[in-house]
Amino acid sequence: MEEKKRLRKIVKAKREQLTWQQVEAYSEKIAAQLFALPEYRAAQTVMYFLSFGKEVKTLKMVPETFAHGKRVVVPKTVREGRQLLVAQITNLAADLTPGPWNIPEPKVDKLPLIDPKEIDFVVTPGLAFDEYGNRLGYGAGYYDRFFPRLRPGVPLVALAFELQILDKIPVEPWDKQVDMIITEKRVIRSKKLY
Repeated sequence: MEEKKRLRKIVKAKREQLTWQQVEAYSEKIAAQLFALPEYRAAQTVMYFLSFGKEVKTLKMVPETFAHGKRVVVPKTVREGRQLLVAQITNLAADLTPGPWNIPEPKVDKLPLIDPKEIDFVVTPGLAFDEYGNRLGYGAGYYDRFFPRLRPGVPLVALAFELQILDKIPVEPWDKQVDMIITEKRVIRSKKLY
């Protein structure tokens, strides 16, 4: 756990050094690669994490996903039990409100909640990744609790800047690997250790 804390600190600091222009430019390159994936094209219901700070700008990808005729769902955090609820959105301005940590969240009192089994493709956050698909999250475990509620085989796709790719991420038994990581330079299909 100490090693994870140390890595989180290092990667956060490196990511903070990116300029906003780099964040925007890299996010556009990442979006183009995401939209070209056959797994994305085949999906009908796409789940996005909604970006904050200097994360890959997913909020800019959502309108394009609407234009592709897909259903978009986004998470709401429930602090009790550290759970995620997912709701369908159709309009960024009308359907979102600032949540904990000022991350945009769906207005679940006004929007339909979606069964995670209906999701075909998940765009997942993380602070750091390795080429085996191991993911270092922010430490609260919301996504690790959420992933088992998906249908087996649903692609988990991480969006990250190249500086967030490390040689090796320490893993716990409950940590779930992602299937792909898209950076501004490449698409990494995880070298799963089975």
